[in-house]
Amino acid sequence: MTHETLDAAADILPAEAIDAIERAATSAHRHDELFSERAANIKQSAVRDVFDISLRPGLVSLAGGSPYLHSLPLERLGQTAAKIIAEQGMTALQYGSGQGTEELRTQICEVMAAEGILDADPRNVVVTAGSQSAQDVATKVFCDPGDVVLVEDPTYVGALNTFEAYQVEVAPVPMDEHGLVPDLLEARIAALQTAGKNIKFLYTIPNFNNPSGITLAVERRQEIVDICRKANILVLEDNPYGLLRFEGKPFAPLRAANPDDVIYMGSFSKIFAPGLRIGWALVPAHLQRRYYLASEAVTLCPSTLNQMLVSAYLRDYDWMGQIETYRGLYAERCQAMLAALEEYMPEGLSWTRPEGGFFVWVTLPEGVDTYPLLRKAIDAGVVFIPGAAFTHSDEPSNKLRLAFSAVPPEAIAEGVRRLAPVLRDAIAAL
Repeated sequence: MTHETLDAAADILPAEAIDAIERAATSAHRHDELFSERAANIKQSAVRDVFDISLRPGLVSLAGGSPYLHSLPLERLGQTAAKIIAEQGMTALQYGSGQGTEELRTQICEVMAAEGILDADPRNVVVTAGSQSAQDVATKVFCDPGDVVLVEDPTYVGALNTFEAYQVEVAPVPMDEHGLVPDLLEARIAALQTAGKNIKFLYTIPNFNNPSGITLAVERRQEIVDICRKANILVLEDNPYGLLRFEGKPFAPLRAANPDDVIYMGSFSKIFAPGLRIGWALVPAHLQRRYYLASEAVTLCPSTLNQMLVSAYLRDYDWMGQIETYRGLYAERCQAMLAALEEYMPEGLSWTRPEGGFFVWVTLPEGVDTYPLLRKAIDAGVVFIPGAAFTHSDEPSNKLRLAFSAVPPEAIAEGVRRLAPVLRDAIAAL
Protein backbone atom coordinates (compact mmCIF):
# COMPACT_ATOMS: atom_id res chain seq x y z
CA MET A 1 0.00 0.00 0.00
CA THR A 2 1.57 3.27 -1.15
CA HIS A 3 0.73 6.90 -0.46
CA GLU A 4 -0.11 7.28 -4.16
CA THR A 5 -2.68 4.49 -3.86
CA LEU A 6 -4.22 6.08 -0.81
CA ASP A 7 -4.34 9.48 -2.50
CA ALA A 8 -6.20 7.96 -5.44
CA ALA A 9 -8.57 6.08 -3.13
CA ALA A 10 -9.36 9.28 -1.25
CA ASP A 11 -11.35 10.46 -4.26
CA ILE A 12 -13.81 7.56 -4.01
CA LEU A 13 -13.77 6.26 -0.42
CA PRO A 14 -15.07 7.84 2.79
CA ALA A 15 -12.52 9.29 5.21
CA GLU A 16 -13.12 6.55 7.78
CA ALA A 17 -12.33 3.89 5.16
CA ILE A 18 -9.07 5.60 4.26
CA ASP A 19 -8.20 5.79 7.95
CA ALA A 20 -8.84 2.06 8.37
CA ILE A 21 -6.64 1.27 5.35
CA GLU A 22 -3.81 3.44 6.68
CA ARG A 23 -3.96 1.75 10.07
CA ALA A 24 -4.00 -1.72 8.48
CA ALA A 25 -1.12 -0.85 6.16
CA THR A 26 1.08 0.42 8.96
CA SER A 27 0.31 -2.20 11.60
CA ALA A 28 2.39 -5.16 10.44
CA HIS A 29 2.67 -7.77 13.15
CA ARG A 30 4.84 -10.84 13.56
CA HIS A 31 1.68 -12.96 13.48
CA ASP A 32 0.98 -11.86 9.89
CA GLU A 33 3.25 -14.64 8.63
CA LEU A 34 0.93 -17.17 10.27
CA PHE A 35 -2.02 -16.36 8.02
CA SER A 36 -3.07 -19.08 5.58
CA GLU A 37 -3.16 -18.50 1.85
CA ARG A 38 -6.92 -18.79 2.16
CA ALA A 39 -7.05 -15.83 4.53
CA ALA A 40 -5.49 -13.60 1.90
CA ASN A 41 -8.53 -14.24 -0.31
CA ILE A 42 -11.04 -13.10 2.31
CA LYS A 43 -12.07 -9.58 1.37
CA GLN A 44 -14.18 -6.93 3.01
CA SER A 45 -17.56 -6.84 1.30
CA ALA A 46 -18.36 -3.62 -0.53
CA VAL A 47 -21.99 -4.20 0.45
CA ARG A 48 -21.07 -4.19 4.14
CA ASP A 49 -18.99 -1.04 3.70
CA VAL A 50 -21.87 0.80 2.09
CA PHE A 51 -24.37 -0.67 4.58
CA ASP A 52 -22.47 0.96 7.43
CA ILE A 53 -22.33 4.28 5.57
CA SER A 54 -26.04 4.12 4.78
CA LEU A 55 -26.90 4.38 8.48
CA ARG A 56 -25.88 8.03 8.49
CA PRO A 57 -28.81 10.37 9.23
CA GLY A 58 -30.23 12.14 6.20
CA LEU A 59 -29.06 9.66 3.59
CA VAL A 60 -31.54 7.79 1.43
CA SER A 61 -30.22 4.25 1.25
CA LEU A 62 -31.00 2.42 -1.97
CA ALA A 63 -28.16 0.05 -1.09
CA GLY A 64 -29.14 -2.62 1.42
CA GLY A 65 -31.41 -5.51 0.42
CA SER A 66 -33.20 -5.65 3.75
CA PRO A 67 -36.77 -6.87 4.26
CA TYR A 68 -39.34 -4.43 5.60
CA LEU A 69 -39.93 -5.73 9.12
CA HIS A 70 -42.37 -3.05 10.29
CA SER A 71 -45.32 -5.14 9.12
CA LEU A 72 -44.44 -8.05 11.42
CA PRO A 73 -46.49 -8.53 14.63
CA LEU A 74 -43.47 -7.69 16.78
CA GLU A 75 -45.26 -7.43 20.14
CA ARG A 76 -46.87 -10.83 19.72
CA LEU A 77 -43.58 -12.33 18.53
CA GLY A 78 -41.93 -10.97 21.67
CA GLN A 79 -44.56 -12.70 23.78
CA THR A 80 -43.99 -15.94 21.85
CA ALA A 81 -40.24 -15.77 22.43
CA ALA A 82 -40.77 -15.11 26.15
CA LYS A 83 -43.16 -18.05 26.38
CA ILE A 84 -40.70 -20.39 24.69
CA ILE A 85 -37.96 -19.46 27.16
CA ALA A 86 -40.28 -19.58 30.17
CA GLU A 87 -41.91 -22.92 29.34
CA GLN A 88 -39.23 -24.70 27.27
CA GLY A 89 -36.08 -22.88 28.27
CA MET A 90 -34.14 -26.03 29.16
CA THR A 91 -34.52 -27.11 25.53
CA ALA A 92 -34.44 -23.72 23.83
CA LEU A 93 -31.23 -22.60 25.53
CA GLN A 94 -29.41 -25.93 25.33
CA TYR A 95 -27.32 -27.56 22.59
CA GLY A 96 -29.47 -29.12 19.90
CA SER A 97 -29.27 -31.36 16.87
CA GLY A 98 -26.63 -30.43 14.33
CA GLN A 99 -29.14 -31.08 11.55
CA GLY A 100 -31.86 -28.91 13.08
CA THR A 101 -35.02 -29.75 14.99
CA GLU A 102 -37.32 -32.34 13.45
CA GLU A 103 -40.29 -30.00 13.75
CA LEU A 104 -38.61 -27.20 11.81
CA ARG A 105 -37.24 -29.55 9.13
CA THR A 106 -40.77 -30.87 8.60
CA GLN A 107 -42.15 -27.35 8.40
CA ILE A 108 -39.41 -26.35 5.94
CA CYS A 109 -40.70 -29.11 3.65
CA GLU A 110 -44.13 -27.44 3.83
CA VAL A 111 -42.58 -24.09 2.91
CA MET A 112 -40.83 -25.69 -0.05
CA ALA A 113 -44.11 -27.30 -1.10
CA ALA A 114 -45.56 -23.79 -1.40
CA GLU A 115 -42.63 -23.01 -3.72
CA GLY A 116 -43.26 -26.09 -5.86
CA ILE A 117 -41.03 -28.79 -4.33
CA LEU A 118 -43.47 -31.54 -3.42
CA ASP A 119 -41.21 -34.50 -2.62
CA ALA A 120 -38.87 -33.07 0.03
CA ASP A 121 -37.98 -35.40 2.89
CA PRO A 122 -37.15 -33.82 6.29
CA ARG A 123 -34.29 -36.31 6.60
CA ASN A 124 -32.54 -34.56 3.71
CA VAL A 125 -32.96 -31.05 5.12
CA VAL A 126 -30.03 -29.49 6.98
CA VAL A 127 -30.80 -26.32 8.94
CA THR A 128 -28.03 -23.73 8.59
CA ALA A 129 -27.12 -20.29 9.91
CA GLY A 130 -28.74 -18.59 6.93
CA SER A 131 -28.25 -19.59 3.31
CA GLN A 132 -24.80 -17.98 3.38
CA SER A 133 -23.70 -20.82 5.66
CA ALA A 134 -25.29 -23.34 3.30
CA GLN A 135 -23.16 -21.95 0.44
CA ASP A 136 -20.05 -22.16 2.59
CA VAL A 137 -20.69 -25.78 3.49
CA ALA A 138 -21.34 -26.76 -0.14
CA THR A 139 -18.08 -25.16 -1.24
CA LYS A 140 -16.19 -26.81 1.61
CA VAL A 141 -17.60 -30.25 0.79
CA PHE A 142 -17.15 -30.20 -2.98
CA CYS A 143 -14.31 -27.84 -3.86
CA ASP A 144 -10.55 -28.13 -3.65
CA PRO A 145 -8.33 -25.10 -4.35
CA GLY A 146 -8.25 -24.52 -8.09
CA ASP A 147 -11.61 -26.16 -8.80
CA VAL A 148 -14.11 -24.18 -10.86
CA VAL A 149 -17.54 -22.88 -9.87
CA LEU A 150 -19.85 -21.51 -12.55
CA VAL A 151 -21.87 -18.42 -11.63
CA GLU A 152 -24.29 -16.03 -13.26
CA ASP A 153 -22.83 -12.68 -14.25
CA PRO A 154 -23.66 -10.73 -12.15
CA THR A 155 -24.17 -12.72 -8.95
CA TYR A 156 -24.49 -12.42 -5.18
CA VAL A 157 -21.43 -10.82 -3.60
CA GLY A 158 -21.60 -13.08 -0.54
CA ALA A 159 -21.24 -16.15 -2.73
CA LEU A 160 -18.25 -14.61 -4.50
CA ASN A 161 -16.63 -13.97 -1.12
CA THR A 162 -17.19 -17.59 -0.12
CA PHE A 163 -15.68 -18.96 -3.32
CA GLU A 164 -12.67 -16.67 -3.07
CA ALA A 165 -12.04 -17.74 0.52
CA TYR A 166 -11.89 -21.39 -0.56
CA GLN A 167 -9.49 -20.53 -3.42
CA VAL A 168 -12.00 -21.59 -6.03
CA GLU A 169 -11.84 -20.31 -9.60
CA VAL A 170 -15.04 -18.45 -10.47
CA ALA A 171 -16.23 -18.76 -14.08
CA PRO A 172 -19.01 -16.29 -14.95
CA VAL A 173 -21.68 -17.13 -17.51
CA PRO A 174 -23.57 -14.26 -19.20
CA MET A 175 -27.27 -13.62 -18.72
CA ASP A 176 -29.78 -11.86 -20.90
CA GLU A 177 -33.17 -10.49 -19.85
CA HIS A 178 -34.40 -14.10 -19.46
CA GLY A 179 -31.56 -15.29 -17.23
CA LEU A 180 -28.72 -17.71 -17.90
CA VAL A 181 -28.28 -18.39 -21.61
CA PRO A 182 -28.15 -22.19 -22.12
CA ASP A 183 -25.96 -22.08 -25.24
CA LEU A 184 -23.41 -19.87 -23.50
CA LEU A 185 -23.44 -22.12 -20.42
CA GLU A 186 -22.79 -25.17 -22.59
CA ALA A 187 -19.98 -23.38 -24.46
CA ARG A 188 -18.41 -22.22 -21.18
CA ILE A 189 -18.41 -25.75 -19.79
CA ALA A 190 -16.88 -27.16 -22.98
CA ALA A 191 -14.11 -24.55 -23.01
CA LEU A 192 -13.25 -25.15 -19.35
CA GLN A 193 -13.19 -28.92 -19.78
CA THR A 194 -10.98 -28.59 -22.86
CA ALA A 195 -8.60 -26.54 -20.72
CA GLY A 196 -8.49 -29.38 -18.19
CA LYS A 197 -10.49 -27.59 -15.52
CA ASN A 198 -12.46 -29.45 -12.85
CA ILE A 199 -15.96 -27.92 -12.61
CA LYS A 200 -17.86 -28.77 -9.43
CA PHE A 201 -21.13 -26.87 -9.51
CA LEU A 202 -23.22 -24.09 -11.01
CA TYR A 203 -24.31 -21.51 -8.44
CA THR A 204 -27.54 -19.86 -9.55
CA ILE A 205 -30.21 -17.51 -8.18
CA PRO A 206 -32.97 -18.24 -10.69
CA ASN A 207 -35.70 -16.08 -9.16
CA PHE A 208 -35.15 -12.30 -9.02
CA ASN A 209 -31.38 -12.60 -9.10
CA ASN A 210 -29.37 -10.55 -6.64
CA PRO A 211 -28.28 -8.03 -7.91
CA SER A 212 -29.99 -7.88 -11.31
CA GLY A 213 -33.59 -8.77 -10.43
CA ILE A 214 -33.64 -11.02 -13.53
CA THR A 215 -35.66 -14.24 -13.45
CA LEU A 216 -34.58 -17.40 -15.28
CA ALA A 217 -37.22 -18.17 -17.92
CA VAL A 218 -39.35 -21.21 -17.13
CA GLU A 219 -38.57 -22.79 -20.50
CA ARG A 220 -34.82 -22.63 -19.80
CA ARG A 221 -34.86 -24.21 -16.35
CA GLN A 222 -34.80 -27.89 -17.21
CA GLU A 223 -32.36 -27.26 -20.05
CA ILE A 224 -29.91 -25.66 -17.59
CA VAL A 225 -30.08 -28.68 -15.28
CA ASP A 226 -29.77 -31.11 -18.20
CA ILE A 227 -26.63 -29.34 -19.45
CA CYS A 228 -25.06 -29.60 -16.01
CA ARG A 229 -26.12 -33.21 -15.52
CA LYS A 230 -24.56 -34.21 -18.83
CA ALA A 231 -21.24 -32.73 -17.66
CA ASN A 232 -21.59 -34.23 -14.13
CA ILE A 233 -21.87 -30.78 -12.56
CA LEU A 234 -24.11 -30.18 -9.54
CA VAL A 235 -26.52 -27.26 -9.42
CA LEU A 236 -26.49 -25.12 -6.27
CA GLU A 237 -29.83 -23.31 -6.35
CA ASP A 238 -30.20 -20.27 -4.08
CA ASN A 239 -33.84 -19.22 -3.79
CA PRO A 240 -34.39 -16.73 -0.95
CA TYR A 241 -36.86 -14.61 -2.95
CA GLY A 242 -38.93 -17.31 -4.67
CA LEU A 243 -42.13 -16.70 -2.68
CA LEU A 244 -41.87 -12.94 -3.21
CA ARG A 245 -43.14 -12.87 -6.78
CA PHE A 246 -45.34 -9.81 -7.14
CA GLU A 247 -48.12 -11.51 -9.12
CA GLY A 248 -49.09 -15.11 -9.74
CA LYS A 249 -47.74 -18.33 -8.29
CA PRO A 250 -44.03 -18.87 -7.61
CA PHE A 251 -42.05 -20.40 -10.45
CA ALA A 252 -41.15 -24.03 -9.81
CA PRO A 253 -37.54 -24.26 -8.60
CA LEU A 254 -34.94 -26.19 -10.57
CA ARG A 255 -34.94 -28.70 -7.70
CA ALA A 256 -38.64 -29.53 -8.18
CA ALA A 257 -38.06 -32.05 -10.98
CA ASN A 258 -34.40 -32.83 -10.26
CA PRO A 259 -33.99 -34.32 -6.77
CA ASP A 260 -30.61 -35.96 -7.48
CA ASP A 261 -28.84 -33.10 -9.25
CA VAL A 262 -29.73 -29.95 -7.30
CA ILE A 263 -28.79 -28.77 -3.82
CA TYR A 264 -31.54 -26.34 -2.91
CA MET A 265 -30.91 -23.49 -0.46
CA GLY A 266 -33.64 -21.50 1.24
CA SER A 267 -33.82 -18.89 3.94
CA PHE A 268 -36.21 -17.28 6.39
CA SER A 269 -34.28 -14.01 6.08
CA LYS A 270 -36.50 -12.60 3.33
CA ILE A 271 -39.83 -14.23 4.17
CA PHE A 272 -39.61 -13.74 7.96
CA ALA A 273 -36.63 -12.05 9.60
CA PRO A 274 -32.88 -12.07 8.80
CA GLY A 275 -31.74 -11.50 12.38
CA LEU A 276 -32.71 -15.04 13.32
CA ARG A 277 -30.06 -16.41 10.90
CA ILE A 278 -32.03 -19.52 9.98
CA GLY A 279 -31.75 -21.04 6.52
CA TRP A 280 -31.55 -24.53 5.11
CA ALA A 281 -30.25 -26.83 2.44
CA LEU A 282 -32.28 -29.60 0.84
CA VAL A 283 -29.58 -32.06 -0.18
CA PRO A 284 -29.87 -35.08 -2.51
CA ALA A 285 -30.16 -38.21 -0.37
CA HIS A 286 -26.87 -39.66 -1.60
CA LEU A 287 -25.01 -36.47 -0.59
CA GLN A 288 -26.80 -35.70 2.66
CA ARG A 289 -24.43 -37.44 5.11
CA ARG A 290 -21.24 -35.70 3.98
CA TYR A 291 -23.03 -32.34 3.74
CA TYR A 292 -24.56 -32.67 7.21
CA LEU A 293 -21.26 -33.65 8.84
CA ALA A 294 -19.52 -30.65 7.26
CA SER A 295 -22.27 -28.33 8.45
CA GLU A 296 -22.08 -29.70 11.98
CA ALA A 297 -18.32 -29.20 11.97
CA VAL A 298 -18.84 -25.49 11.23
CA THR A 299 -21.70 -24.52 13.56
CA LEU A 300 -22.04 -27.60 15.83
CA CYS A 301 -25.76 -26.84 15.95
CA PRO A 302 -27.99 -24.00 14.74
CA SER A 303 -29.64 -21.91 17.46
CA THR A 304 -32.35 -23.99 19.09
CA LEU A 305 -34.15 -20.93 20.44
CA ASN A 306 -34.28 -19.30 17.02
CA GLN A 307 -35.46 -22.53 15.41
CA MET A 308 -38.23 -22.86 17.98
CA LEU A 309 -39.29 -19.26 17.34
CA VAL A 310 -39.42 -19.88 13.59
CA SER A 311 -41.41 -23.07 14.22
CA ALA A 312 -43.89 -21.20 16.40
CA TYR A 313 -44.23 -18.55 13.70
CA LEU A 314 -44.94 -21.17 11.03
CA ARG A 315 -47.31 -23.07 13.33
CA ASP A 316 -49.24 -20.30 15.10
CA TYR A 317 -49.14 -17.30 12.76
CA ASP A 318 -50.52 -16.57 9.32
CA TRP A 319 -47.10 -16.74 7.66
CA MET A 320 -48.53 -17.05 4.17
CA GLY A 321 -50.65 -13.98 4.84
CA GLN A 322 -47.48 -12.15 5.90
CA ILE A 323 -45.84 -13.16 2.61
CA GLU A 324 -48.83 -11.72 0.75
CA THR A 325 -48.31 -8.49 2.69
CA TYR A 326 -44.63 -8.48 1.73
CA ARG A 327 -45.49 -9.11 -1.91
CA GLY A 328 -47.83 -6.14 -1.98
CA LEU A 329 -45.34 -3.88 -0.24
CA TYR A 330 -42.45 -4.80 -2.50
CA ALA A 331 -44.54 -4.57 -5.66
CA GLU A 332 -45.57 -1.04 -4.71
CA ARG A 333 -42.00 -0.03 -3.96
CA CYS A 334 -40.63 -1.59 -7.11
CA GLN A 335 -43.19 0.34 -9.13
CA ALA A 336 -42.23 3.53 -7.29
CA MET A 337 -38.59 2.99 -8.22
CA LEU A 338 -39.34 2.23 -11.87
CA ALA A 339 -41.55 5.33 -12.08
CA ALA A 340 -38.84 7.49 -10.49
CA LEU A 341 -36.20 6.15 -12.87
CA GLU A 342 -38.45 7.02 -15.81
CA GLU A 343 -39.02 10.52 -14.45
CA TYR A 344 -35.56 11.55 -13.31
CA MET A 345 -32.86 9.55 -15.07
CA PRO A 346 -30.99 10.99 -18.05
CA GLU A 347 -31.04 9.40 -21.48
CA GLY A 348 -28.58 6.61 -22.16
CA LEU A 349 -29.48 4.45 -19.15
CA SER A 350 -31.40 1.20 -19.01
CA TRP A 351 -32.65 -0.90 -16.12
CA THR A 352 -34.27 -4.23 -15.35
CA ARG A 353 -37.96 -4.60 -14.53
CA PRO A 354 -38.10 -7.34 -11.89
CA GLU A 355 -41.14 -9.54 -11.34
CA GLY A 356 -40.30 -9.95 -7.64
CA GLY A 357 -37.54 -9.68 -5.06
CA PHE A 358 -35.71 -6.56 -3.90
CA PHE A 359 -33.51 -5.10 -6.67
CA VAL A 360 -33.29 -3.10 -9.88
CA TRP A 361 -30.08 -3.26 -11.96
CA VAL A 362 -29.13 -0.05 -13.77
CA THR A 363 -26.78 0.06 -16.77
CA LEU A 364 -24.97 3.27 -17.75
CA PRO A 365 -23.18 3.92 -21.06
CA GLU A 366 -19.90 2.13 -21.69
CA GLY A 367 -16.98 4.03 -20.23
CA VAL A 368 -18.70 5.07 -17.01
CA ASP A 369 -17.25 3.47 -13.86
CA THR A 370 -19.90 3.55 -11.14
CA TYR A 371 -17.52 2.92 -8.25
CA PRO A 372 -16.03 6.46 -8.18
CA LEU A 373 -19.58 7.82 -8.36
CA LEU A 374 -20.40 6.39 -4.95
CA ARG A 375 -18.64 9.18 -3.07
CA LYS A 376 -20.44 11.80 -5.17
CA ALA A 377 -23.76 10.09 -4.53
CA ILE A 378 -23.11 10.09 -0.78
CA ASP A 379 -22.39 13.81 -0.97
CA ALA A 380 -25.72 14.17 -2.78
CA GLY A 381 -27.49 12.27 0.01
CA VAL A 382 -28.09 8.85 -1.54
CA VAL A 383 -26.34 5.47 -1.43
CA PHE A 384 -26.21 2.62 -3.97
CA ILE A 385 -24.02 -0.43 -4.56
CA PRO A 386 -21.56 -0.22 -7.48
CA GLY A 387 -21.84 -3.04 -10.00
CA ALA A 388 -18.21 -4.11 -9.53
CA ALA A 389 -19.18 -5.70 -6.19
CA PHE A 390 -21.19 -8.38 -7.99
CA THR A 391 -18.66 -9.70 -10.45
CA HIS A 392 -15.44 -11.65 -10.11
CA SER A 393 -13.73 -9.39 -12.63
CA ASP A 394 -11.41 -6.59 -11.53
CA GLU A 395 -12.54 -4.48 -14.49
CA PRO A 396 -14.58 -1.29 -13.92
CA SER A 397 -18.34 -1.70 -14.12
CA ASN A 398 -20.88 0.63 -15.71
CA LYS A 399 -23.68 -0.88 -13.64
CA LEU A 400 -25.17 -0.32 -10.19
CA ARG A 401 -27.72 -1.96 -7.92
CA LEU A 402 -30.67 -0.14 -6.39
CA ALA A 403 -32.68 -1.79 -3.60
CA PHE A 404 -36.29 -0.81 -2.99
CA SER A 405 -37.40 -3.30 -0.34
CA ALA A 406 -36.79 -1.33 2.86
CA VAL A 407 -37.56 2.19 1.60
CA PRO A 408 -41.00 3.87 1.50
CA PRO A 409 -42.14 4.96 -1.98
CA GLU A 410 -41.68 8.68 -1.34
CA ALA A 411 -38.11 8.12 -0.11
CA ILE A 412 -37.37 5.96 -3.16
CA ALA A 413 -38.43 8.81 -5.44
CA GLU A 414 -36.29 11.27 -3.50
CA GLY A 415 -33.28 8.97 -3.58
CA VAL A 416 -33.54 8.52 -7.34
CA ARG A 417 -33.97 12.28 -7.77
CA ARG A 418 -30.75 12.87 -5.79
CA LEU A 419 -28.86 10.23 -7.77
CA ALA A 420 -29.88 11.44 -11.23
CA PRO A 421 -27.57 14.52 -11.42
CA VAL A 422 -24.58 12.41 -10.34
CA LEU A 423 -25.16 10.01 -13.21
CA ARG A 424 -25.96 12.79 -15.64
CA ASP A 425 -22.62 14.48 -14.88
CA ALA A 426 -20.77 11.18 -15.32
CA ILE A 427 -22.31 10.66 -18.75
CA ALA A 428 -21.56 14.25 -19.77
CA ALA A 429 -17.91 13.74 -18.81
CA LEU A 430 -17.43 10.90 -21.32
